[in-house]
Amino acid sequence: MKTILRCDALSKSYVSGGRELRVLDAITFAIEDGGHVAILGPSGSGKTTLLGLLAGLDAPTEGQVELDGQDLGRLPEDDRARLRRDKIGFVFQSFHLLPTLTARENVEVPLELRGQNGRARAMELLDRVGLGDRGHHYPAQLSGGEQQRVALARAFVHRPMVLFADEPTGNLDAQNGQRVIDLMAELNREEGTTLVLVTHDLELAGRARRVIRLAHGKLVEDSAVSAPLAAAAVR
Repeated sequence: MKTILRCDALSKSYVSGGRELRVLDAITFAIEDGGHVAILGPSGSGKTTLLGLLAGLDAPTEGQVELDGQDLGRLPEDDRARLRRDKIGFVFQSFHLLPTLTARENVEVPLELRGQNGRARAMELLDRVGLGDRGHHYPAQLSGGEQQRVALARAFVHRPMVLFADEPTGNLDAQNGQRVIDLMAELNREEGTTLVLVTHDLELAGRARRVIRLAHGKLVEDSAVSAPLAAAAVR
């Protein structure tokens, strides 16, 4: 199986109050194409920082990240931006929809940035997430669960190689959270997109095929999931 994402001895430090704060310490792992990975850990363990480094949104203090064989650290910022545009999708806890665009127009944005007409693909994805009849509504006219489903459709519209999701169910009630979990698993299977999720949601993590757990900036567990994840996994 092809490796789509790899990090080697990845570290990130900041200077705070004249002292070095090491947020991540020598993280190494690889993710196969089409994988479904959950990154777990308590607050302050470095999960979101790791996600930003893997996606090329930030640069490591030490170490290397490769996405689809490209060393992100060797790419100029313009090239990293093009790589994110073409190969990466994002879903966040806050939906980050553009308020002046309709649901359909929000979903079209990644394709429009590539100079493509995205209307048909946007409507296909909105149908897939159960919002085919809501494409003309603006974000303020949608519930939180509906907005997250629009964000999910937008993340998949350009068929990214990798989807990064940071607490995608964090602002949703149990019913809408479960629906988003089901949709992400379905799209992972059918679209073949690699999923890398940061979450505290045991239900969401339990649907992954692999769990990477962080504590105090270090990788402390990297294991396959063969059964629903136990609560001990996030202690």
